[in-house]
Amino acid sequence: HVQLVESGGGSVQTGETLNLSCAVPEYTHLRNCMGWLRQAPGKQREGVALIDNDGSTRYGDGVKGRFTISQDTAKNTLYLQMNNLKPEDTAMYYCAADPGRCLYNGYDANRLAFKGQGTQVTVS
Repeated sequence: HVQLVESGGGSVQTGETLNLSCAVPEYTHLRNCMGWLRQAPGKQREGVALIDNDGSTRYGDGVKGRFTISQDTAKNTLYLQMNNLKPEDTAMYYCAADPGRCLYNGYDANRLAFKGQGTQVTVS
């Protein structure tokens, strides 16, 4: 059973910053591609950011320049720093991981095999 556990969500004001964390699988072969997704009420789940095992990153259009994805392989932790938050960023945020490279998943975080239970982010 592959488990991912998100933390760091909360309620903030517009323009503030939140840093999300995700405990990812210890086994590196299960996390060649990792990412963050979000789902707002009444909307489809959408990819936010991806990081490949070579460190390359991709971002959704709505978060470019504001969000940064990173990882600490020694701590088995994935991060998402979210700056200049907007009300439209309000959503449940999920982390995800997959044994395949991001290219093989079509650079689509929705296709990653393993996902966490989510952490709520509310911006007002």
